[in-house]
Amino acid sequence: MPNAARFCKFNSDSDCRARRILFFIPVPKHRTFLNYWLPVLIWMALIFTASADSHSYQRSSRFVEPLLHWLFPQMAQANIEIIHHLIRKCCHLAEYAILALLLWRALNQSKNLPPWSWPRVQGTMLLVCLYASTDEFHQSFVPTRTSLVSDVFIDTAGGAIGLLAFWIIFRLRKQQ
Repeated sequence: MPNAARFCKFNSDSDCRARRILFFIPVPKHRTFLNYWLPVLIWMALIFTASADSHSYQRSSRFVEPLLHWLFPQMAQANIEIIHHLIRKCCHLAEYAILALLLWRALNQSKNLPPWSWPRVQGTMLLVCLYASTDEFHQSFVPTRTSLVSDVFIDTAGGAIGLLAFWIIFRLRKQQ
């Protein structure tokens, strides 16, 4: 407090040391939640709404299949549908890779363990697998969607690929 000394000259009987204002303990926790866990929850909500879309295959086929027909006019329709299916599964990989990175970031906020310790990586992968399982369970209630255990494996593999890619980048940047 820059003016505390001037104030103390006039009030010599008071204690004019700068006092630390204590906030409620939840204030830093709210900031931590907003910075680290809110992006995770928003991404999970996006995945949830995408899996609730009862016509998602038809919606993506309106864009992907005409593009593939334009790029490869001689390709058979069966091959176009296979490529469309592979593109959709790659999107599963990507969305769960992003989820794994967001979860790793949120779990990495405490400084008790090194960033790439097995408990953090295992915790991240466990949460990715659990969320992928609940997502497939949710899809079992959507009439035009199918719930597949293989999609849980694909989603979990996407999380592992995302963490592996991030670990490789982390190691390369650390060596420089």
